[in-house]
Amino acid sequence: MKNLPIKIVSTGRYAPDNVMTNDDFSKILDTNDEWITTRTGIKRRHIAQGETAIDMAYKAALKAVENKNYDKEKIDLIIVASITSPVKTPSIANLIQAKLGLNHKNIVAFDINAACSGFVYAVEIAASMISSGNYKSALVIGSEHMSSIIDWEDRSTAILFGDAAGAAIIEVSDNPKDNAYFWNGSRGDDTGILWIDPKVKMAGREVYKFAVDIMPKAIHKVLEKAGLTIDDIDYIIPHQANYRIIQSVAKDMNLPIERFLMNLEEYGNTSAASIPFLLDEHKTNNPEVKRVLFVGFGGGFTWGAAILNV
Repeated sequence: MKNLPIKIVSTGRYAPDNVMTNDDFSKILDTNDEWITTRTGIKRRHIAQGETAIDMAYKAALKAVENKNYDKEKIDLIIVASITSPVKTPSIANLIQAKLGLNHKNIVAFDINAACSGFVYAVEIAASMISSGNYKSALVIGSEHMSSIIDWEDRSTAILFGDAAGAAIIEVSDNPKDNAYFWNGSRGDDTGILWIDPKVKMAGREVYKFAVDIMPKAIHKVLEKAGLTIDDIDYIIPHQANYRIIQSVAKDMNLPIERFLMNLEEYGNTSAASIPFLLDEHKTNNPEVKRVLFVGFGGGFTWGAAILNV
């Protein structure tokens, strides 16, 4: 695929107010704060009460519109990455169109399922569709109500996940330096290593082995496609799955852990929401950041890496 001159013009995020700590889990499971923190890096996660992935997606989208006083009438493409929609159809994206008051416009709206890699997949789809010249402005959202699909009696998985949503608005750019690069892929998991059927089931050791192998590989591949080195990247924004995984990737690449942004201590694993949520959180406090590298992996198995200007 040719380079895609696109830019992220605004971002937004949302997390429920309700917080569940590791100490809260110790009251319902055979676990404790030290056990969870040392194995995952997670201390808290935000759990939705009376909200769905649709509600959170809308609130993140609204923030993306409000943060830059963006003209929502320009939006003609909405893509939502999620594995936790409360309804089979319509898509979350379709419902976001209605909630934003855009039913009078001819908008293409659909959801994708690539688990924790979903946002990176969705950004490449949006970039491709915008570069075709048929679309001008894409609203891309990752929204997950993970607490609705976890087994609350399984301490190996219940402690990992939280609920959140993150959104980004993408436009075509006239600046050739705004080229975007992607390296996404999948490997069919027909053995049930990481499935939701109907609750999360995961073989943790196998997932860890996959993650620490594919994440450095994805970073190297997307840098190679871009003709860049890691020194050209302001920050790496990895999927927030587990501190040990990110630590291992940093060590493998001989990089200081500080090059990898993290917020999993507060939010845990929010699946497709983790990368856009962290992007908005960081951009809010560090507006000078220009070039970022996204990298994620998820059930499927899927993986995705992207370099783009924000």
